Parts: sequence; C-alpha cells; structure tokens
Amino acid sequence: MLFNFIIFPVLVLLVIIHELGHFIAAKLNNVKVEEFGFGLPPRIFGIKIGETLYSINLLPLGGFVKVFGEEAAELEGKKISPTLLNRSFSHKKPLQKCLILTAGVLCNFLLGWVIVSFLFIQGVRVPTKNILIDKVTKDSPAYIVGLQKGDSIRKIIKGNDEIIIDEPSDVSLTTRKFAGEEITLVIERNKETQNVLITPRENPPKGEGSLGVLISNYEIRKYSIVKAPIFGLIESARMTILISKELSKTLFQLIILQKPDAEIAGPVGIAKLTAEAARQGYDSLLQLVGLLSLNLAIINILPFPALDGGRLMLVIYEWVSRRKVNPTIERRLNFAGFAILIGLIILVTINDIVKLL
Repeated sequence: MLFNFIIFPVLVLLVIIHELGHFIAAKLNNVKVEEFGFGLPPRIFGIKIGETLYSINLLPLGGFVKVFGEEAAELEGKKISPTLLNRSFSHKKPLQKCLILTAGVLCNFLLGWVIVSFLFIQGVRVPTKNILIDKVTKDSPAYIVGLQKGDSIRKIIKGNDEIIIDEPSDVSLTTRKFAGEEITLVIERNKETQNVLITPRENPPKGEGSLGVLISNYEIRKYSIVKAPIFGLIESARMTILISKELSKTLFQLIILQKPDAEIAGPVGIAKLTAEAARQGYDSLLQLVGLLSLNLAIINILPFPALDGGRLMLVIYEWVSRRKVNPTIERRLNFAGFAILIGLIILVTINDIVKLL
C-alpha cells in the first residue's frame, strides 16, 4: 500500500521542477511573480513571501506560476505605475517572453538528462549481441561445472552438430533437445574462450530450466562521471525524439478516430506505473521519473492553447508579424484550451479507473 503513495512525491518533483523553471526565468527578466502554485484552484493554503504567494491547491493535476500581466487583457483599464508596468510579462521583449515560456520545458528535459546520466554512472542494462548468464542456481548442472554470472554462451556442440547461439531461446531449446546427454558449451569468460562439458537435466525443478541458469541478451554498462553526462545527453535526446514520434502518431490516430497503438495514461494510470516501478527497485523508479519528465517537457511544448507551446506560438506570431494579438481572442483561446485539457484529463482518468476495476 505504501507504494501507491510514491506517486505524490514524484508528481511534486516533476511539477516543482517545471514551474521553478518559469519562476527563475521570470525573476531573471524582472517580471513580477504573483503566485507559485502546486495543483489547480481552488486554493487550500497559501503563504506570501515577498511579492509572491506560494500556494497549495485542491486539484493535484499540475501547477502554475502566475506572472503579472500574463495576458494583455489583465492590464486594460487599470492605473498602473510605469515601474510596475515595466515588470509585466506583456511589456517584455519577445525573446524574454520566449525564455520565460520555455524555461519549464528546459528544466524538465534537464531533470531527465540528470537522471539518465546518474543511471549511466550506476550502470544500466542495455541490449547486446552476447547471450549472457545472469544467474546460476546452486547445485544445478551449471553450478556443478563452474559456470558463472557474466559468462557469454557462444556455441553448443553435440557430436557433429554445432549450434551458434544468437538468441536466449536458442539455449533453452537446444538444451531441452539434448536433455540427459552430455554436450559442450563454448563460453567466453574474461575475453578467453573455454569449452565446458555439461549434461542438461531431463526433469529440472520448476522455474530452473535444464541447466539451472538465467540468461539474457542484456548487459550492465557503466560510464565514468565524466562520460556519463555526454552519453546521458545523447540518450535523453534520443528518448525525446522517440517520445515525440510516438506522441505525434497517437495524436494523429485520435484525430482520425482510430484506436491509438500506444497506451494513454492519466494521473491514476501513472500512479499505478509508479507503484510498479517502485516495487522493482529505485533504478526502475528513477528510469520512470526521467521518462515522465521528458514526456512532460514534450507535452508542454505542444502548440496548443493554455500550454506553454500555445502561448509561445502567440509570442512568435507577434514577434514575426509585429502585430499584437487581440487580448480578448488570446483570453478566449487560453480558456478554451484549458477547458479541453481538463476534459481530456477527466476522460483519461475515468478510463484508467475502468481498467483497474
């Protein structure tokens, strides 16, 4: 039951990192931050420090940073001093606005990059062409003849038959075929080739297999603290591109009313995934958090009203055309986008709950 509550600190981390990016960028560009909120209104609790209200809100569906003059319509008809007006978001230069709007996305990508780099230092399982022994069961045939974790199985020889091992399944199929008969395993250990005589069991204990080994085509790869950030950045970029492609494909399938190939999860679904990852260990949990952070970055940069990407498109339009967007249209677009997003979250959450029943 404890694992089900792990989603909350994970959600807090992802939201705080994202909104902290907006907050810092706004402060650096001398924009007044009116509120830094976790969750969506109505407000439960708030404390004002300096000019900013830090709040906790009822709906744990994200967070927000409310900057002064975020929409031009907020300033209409109000008497505002030139000094304060200069600190409004609406009166900043286009480049400053772009930096503030993209800072949250950049922070989410940064978090993903840091997590991936840390995991590379700790060691990650990566696909390999080698078929490796992951575990040797005590008192099994493999244990008796001295096979060890990390040995790579290259071939199996029986008489004139020589079977090249390309997949983990090749080992289990071949050893079952020659169960009860002596065979030769050609293995590689510490870059040296060895021939090992072994007799696969005919009736092995359940879950152990005829040799008593656990094999896979994955290996642990570690990088130094110097190399890890470089390879972490490359891997984070690769994952971001892959997520972007899958998200684009999913959105297209939804538009044409086709069932998406990928699973769509909301807060409830993410909570379930987080709990499962936590049960598998901290490295699995970190991998999921890194993946969620990259997902959050991509979703927020989408050119959809109310999202960072939607607001960014309006700023770029003003920058290129040198024409102000009608404040009423801007407000209505953001309101409509927000309503659609809340509706989608509700639908996805209902779908997640139905799956659990």
